Amino acid sequence: MASASEVPDDVEGLKRLLTQARAELLIEQLRNEQLRFQIAVLKRARFGRSSETLDAQIEQLELSIEDLEASVAALPPTGRPAPAVQPAKPVRRPLPAQLPREEIVHSAACVCPECGGTLQPAGTDVAEMLEWVPGRYKVIRHVRPKFACQACTRIVQAPAPSRPIARGLAGPGLLAHVLVSKYVDHLPLYRQSQIFGREGIDLDRSTLADWVGGAAALIDPLIQALERHVMAARKLHADDTPVPVLSPGRGSTRQARLWTYVRDDRPAGSTDPPAVLFRYSGDRRGEHPRAHLARFAGILQADGYAGFERLYGERIQEAACWAHARRKFYDVHVALQSPIAHEAIERIARLYVIEAELRGKTPDERKGIRQARAAPELEQLRAWLNTQLAGLPRKSELAKAIRYALSRWEALVRYCDDGAIEIDNNAAERALRKVALGRKNWLFAGSDEGGERAAALYSLLGTAELNGLNVETYLRHVLQHLPDHPVNRVEELLPWNLTEILQPVQLAAA
Repeated sequence: MASASEVPDDVEGLKRLLTQARAELLIEQLRNEQLRFQIAVLKRARFGRSSETLDAQIEQLELSIEDLEASVAALPPTGRPAPAVQPAKPVRRPLPAQLPREEIVHSAACVCPECGGTLQPAGTDVAEMLEWVPGRYKVIRHVRPKFACQACTRIVQAPAPSRPIARGLAGPGLLAHVLVSKYVDHLPLYRQSQIFGREGIDLDRSTLADWVGGAAALIDPLIQALERHVMAARKLHADDTPVPVLSPGRGSTRQARLWTYVRDDRPAGSTDPPAVLFRYSGDRRGEHPRAHLARFAGILQADGYAGFERLYGERIQEAACWAHARRKFYDVHVALQSPIAHEAIERIARLYVIEAELRGKTPDERKGIRQARAAPELEQLRAWLNTQLAGLPRKSELAKAIRYALSRWEALVRYCDDGAIEIDNNAAERALRKVALGRKNWLFAGSDEGGERAAALYSLLGTAELNGLNVETYLRHVLQHLPDHPVNRVEELLPWNLTEILQPVQLAAA
């Protein structure tokens, strides 16, 4: 860390100093976690298989280390501090000889570009990449013959093809497979390393973590383009879900959050591409959705979370969710078999029957039908709820369910006056469902940086799925083309711009 006299005065210098300080902190955290992991393994070896606590601790440390390694790999090379002791350069192990090889020859020019002289063979460079095609591994051999000019002795050779990770072993298909396995199939990297080992391929968890960190840095411009598209919507669905995250050096977890913002107007007949944006935060303070939605203006469809409620005003209008209101009555009915709760559910169900007939119609058509058919149902429901509430104990669960609906009535019925609004917030809940399924497998994130990477990959892969693409096929295409793609045209690689190139998959109706 720089002393006071060494602190630069210019903004760029301060940014470099902060980047270096963050890198030093990440590397120190990684060293500490690696030491704790080694101690846990030694204790495990000493105390034997009966120590379930040590097994859980080792699994936690595996996840923490892989996230920290990926964070270090995602740092720009100029921001990484020089190590006090130069580590031994890892030796890349040869790829198994039994794997099939595919050779690609990159031919150079026919004549010397310097003087136009005749070229003679002068050797060959061969670089191998491990690639994954559905169901099997193969090795891609990039062969670049060298030619020497007889007239001026210049060496001519085709340029090396770009790789998703600079000098990395992974081809775009294999890298996409690792990322999809981690973020869609919920396989931590240390488990993937074991799977590779069974195929005779020696890939350490740390190598896989380098790939994840490098890929996250590579797709960052694409995530920024995706955010611009989502925040330009007139209406968004929003929700959040808890994510346990490890506290560095403590071995315990704390509660972080994943937020989702969904743009999907297809039910209202729109042809705008659907998209989902995930954001990560270390807690649930209202400042996070305020920052996420700083550039958004329009209708926000969400639950009754206070952090969202503070956003509503001239710029952002609230549309509440009938699914949340219904769920309050459903819980009371399941617990108490309440006939009043059951009737409330039946009345709300009639609203959904109307909505089922409106899917895909234009906003004007939806508004007209809702005002003719849903508005009378809603007026009757409101009057009935007020009547029932008057006869209930104030602190009863049923009274709380009724007050929840009545206190949000204006936002709950707003969909009747605007055909672009949905009856509920199920679009956001569907987006979070995969996170909830994954949480049962990976249990927690290894670090805040790991949570941010997960949010970015969930955004890109979730949007690809919304647009009907095979997520692994899409990601393979992106990782293959993004390294050479002009950054000012990165929007061309967003999922909806590739549906004609990549065969969409048939999705079941939501």
